Amino acid sequence: MRLGQHVGLSVGQPGREFVRYFSASVIALVLDVAVLQLSARVLHYLLAASLGFVVGAIASYLLATRWVFRRRRLGEQARLEFSAFVSIGLVGLAINDLVIFLAVDRWGLSLIGGKLIAAGTTFFFNYAIRKLALF
Repeated sequence: MRLGQHVGLSVGQPGREFVRYFSASVIALVLDVAVLQLSARVLHYLLAASLGFVVGAIASYLLATRWVFRRRRLGEQARLEFSAFVSIGLVGLAINDLVIFLAVDRWGLSLIGGKLIAAGTTFFFNYAIRKLALF
């Protein structure tokens, strides 16, 4: 019996993938924020944000290809798949850094506050594009 069936809930494959992608993104975000906080002590905050984002993106790729998505459009072409994943991630990184810059320098928010807004924004962008293009 699947979780939720005993109360009449049923989550289809797309729903399971979204929940798993969200869970994987939370794990990646924890790594991202940890690297951000540590490296922001010695690096400019946008460089620290970029470094954290890259660490999180690597974790996200590993989880996405091994746990989240069963169907991989480019699974037989690992280099092409990783390149596409990274390319999408670079657009996500630009969005991430832009949102953090605006939040910190323009809106006066804390670095972590800006990061949380950026994470929410990039989560939906990355999921939608990666699902359409790769999985």
